[in-house]
This record gives sequence, structure tokens and C-alpha cells, in this order.
Amino acid sequence: MSEKMTFYDELVWRGLVQDISSPELIDKLNEGGLTFYIGTDPTADSMHIGHYSSFLISKRLAQHGHHPLLLVGGATGLIGDPKPDAERPMITYEEVAKNIEGLKKQAEEIFGFEVVNNYDWTKDINVIDFLRDYGKYFNVNYMLAKDKVKSRMESGITYAEFSYMILQALDFLWLFENRNCTLQVAGSDQWGNITSGIELIRKKLDKTAYGMVMPLVTDSTGKKFGKTEGNALWLDKNKTSSYEMYQYLINLEDSMIIDYLKKLTFLTPEEIMEIEKKHNEAPHLRIAHKALARDIITGLHGEEEYRKAVQISEALFGGDLQGLSADDILLTAKQVPNVKVEEGQTLIDLLVNNKICSSRREAREMLAAGAISINNERHSDENEVMDSSKAIDGRVFIIRKGKKKQYIGLI
Repeated sequence: MSEKMTFYDELVWRGLVQDISSPELIDKLNEGGLTFYIGTDPTADSMHIGHYSSFLISKRLAQHGHHPLLLVGGATGLIGDPKPDAERPMITYEEVAKNIEGLKKQAEEIFGFEVVNNYDWTKDINVIDFLRDYGKYFNVNYMLAKDKVKSRMESGITYAEFSYMILQALDFLWLFENRNCTLQVAGSDQWGNITSGIELIRKKLDKTAYGMVMPLVTDSTGKKFGKTEGNALWLDKNKTSSYEMYQYLINLEDSMIIDYLKKLTFLTPEEIMEIEKKHNEAPHLRIAHKALARDIITGLHGEEEYRKAVQISEALFGGDLQGLSADDILLTAKQVPNVKVEEGQTLIDLLVNNKICSSRREAREMLAAGAISINNERHSDENEVMDSSKAIDGRVFIIRKGKKKQYIGLI
């Protein structure tokens, strides 16, 4: 951290603070020693890259001497936090249990957080106690004024969803009383739920708790970071490979890349400013993008996974294939067009039948010009026979036309 910045100053410089519940929190953040929690509902068995900023700020707090708790919502996940535009589909108890195991494993392995489950302290509360001990502290007008509820008033909101903020407030109260947890940290869309918890603690215990929210990480159009063609980039490498993650990060828009470096890496302010200078001088080298990809992928999956992701990416553009297996190459299958290579097929038939070239004439011209590469070696003989002996592990070909068009050939 820069010597000229306090811990809180650096959080602000990185764009990680949108709101805090009280100015008193600033000194407490700088001093260290708070127990705080961050929550996620088990709607899937893996976190995605959209969670990453929230979990990184928790890791920053931990490194500064605060104690993090990850709350996995075994209870709240069965209800669903209200979406701005529609009701969430309910998931089964079995799905929730399975998802909790996946999230718990990730949180402990990647971030080293202690995990708690709100189902443990919610499951035995009966409806009468819920209404008497918690519901009576919530004014309906106060609840209706919350952004998430207000946005659903026209289309309609169920009582179950409406009660979600009470359940989350109950979580904060329970952790405050039983774990000395005085701070909740989340994305800005949770501000209403956090302040409800702070109010419940004040009304029921006459004590002070705190909240801090960060801006949601988005692209320049406001679309959530990590959303690609409607799908999330998962932190689990078996759901989103390191190569897929690398490709997403290396192709991020230039105008946002420095913001992402500030929010999503542990590079120091001085390091980021130096990268920004180099990026502005030669943006085509993608120095900032590569720094972001290295930090995120290494942090999630390790140095070897990052190295392999880079090697696979370079291999598609003529780089070294040494040490890469067919399975490594197949990690690109979602991003690179796949074509069928028939055993004993001639090269020209491969090119034309798979529409890599539009005609036999174009295929001959490309071959004569040295513009066709198979496994990063130029090929010019249209009658060359393609068979498994020439494929990587007997299964896969990297086929390149010109400088930019790549295909994965499957035999």
C-alpha cells in the first residue's frame, strides 16, 4: 500500500467504496480488528467472476487485520433475494445442500475464509417467534421504500420475497450477538438489506453495527462484469477453464482496464500507475490486460494454469505446442470453430468440405501462398492425406487460415 494512503484511502482510490453506514467506520477500518461478514446465496455450486470483487475486498480487509466470515445462505437461498424485474425460481433443499458444499470448498481453498450457514440458526425458528421477535421491528412503509422492493411494486412481489430483508437482518443480528460481527460488506445492490440489519441491531439491542458497500463491477455500458453471452464466468476451472478466463480478460475493453486492475488485483497503486503509463504508450501490447489476467488466474487456479492458458492462446497463433495435450487444446473448443477431419481425407477436401475455404480454387491459392497451417506448420500439398498419426495425441489438429482464423479439427 502506498505510504501516503491509509487503508481506507486506498479502498476509495481503487473505487471499492460506494457507501458506508457511518463516518466512524473509517477509523475502525484503518485500525483493523473487526469481525465482518460477506454473504452469498447457494444458487449454484460455484461462485462466478461477478463475486470476485466482493471476495477480494474481504481478502484485503483480512490482510489488514480484520476477520472475515463467509455466510452461505442455506436458509435465504431457499427463499431468494428479490430481483428487480422478476421472481427468482425456487430451488430444492437437495440443490441448496449440494451448492453449499461447492461454495464452502471454494471459499476455504481460494480465499481461506471461515464459512457459516444461516440455515443453522434459522431452521428452528417457528413462524410465531419470527413475527414476534423480528417482524415487529420492521415498519412496512420502511420496507416498501427499499429499492429492491420498490422496483417490484408494479409487477408484484410475493410475501416470501418481501420477507427476505428480515431474514438477512436476522443474520446480521445473530452474527453480532454470537460472533461479535459488527460489519457487513457487500455489493451496492445489498445496501437496503444491510441497513435493515443495522436498524434491527439498534432497535433490539441498542447497539451499533456498520455496513459498507462497493459499486458493482460493470463494463462501460453498465453490463455486469463477467457476463458473456448470457453466461457467467465461473471460478471453478472445471466449469470455466483458465483458457476461457484468459480470453475474456485479455479482450476486455481498453477504457475499463485500469479500473479493473484497481478493483480486481493486489498490485500496488505504484505498480498500477506504471502499468497505466505503459498501456497508454502502447495499448496494442495489452500490458494491462495481461497483468490483470495473470493476477486473477494465478490467484484462482495457480501459476501453472496461467502459464498453460497463455501457451494455448499463443499456440493458436503459431506458438510452441511443446507439452500441450489434445485435452489442453480442447479447452478452446467453445471459442474456436470445430471441424470434422476424416481419416484419410485429403487436405484440400478438409478445407473445402468444412468451408474453411469457399472453393477448391481458393484452397489452392491459400496453400500456394503458405497461408494454411496445420499444428503450426505450413502445408502446401493439396493432396496430402490427413490421418491420426499427424494429429496431437492422435485426436486433434490446430488449423489456421491466414493470421487470424483458427479451427480445431477433430478426428
